[in-house]
Amino acid sequence: MGERSTSRVILDFISQLVDLFFKSSRTKKRTWHQHVVPYEDRWAVRREGNKRITSKHNYQETAIRKAKRLAKKYKADVIIHRKSGGIRDRISYDD
Repeated sequence: MGERSTSRVILDFISQLVDLFFKSSRTKKRTWHQHVVPYEDRWAVRREGNKRITSKHNYQETAIRKAKRLAKKYKADVIIHRKSGGIRDRISYDD
């Protein structure tokens, strides 16, 4: 194989890797599941996969109502956590 052929093979391989990378990053589906989680001495709603808090609430019931509104809008689930962090309940609004 000549120097030019080897370069072409390497370029083709790199091109295929780049295509594969971009195809795999586009196929990740964003989730809209809403988690009701303990936050400091209060409660918060956080979208699954997000580090940021969507909203903060004094009471768990208020946070659950907010999470339900968002989950209905995006046809997602509400995952309600206990004060200890474990999952207490899951409500699905997926059609």
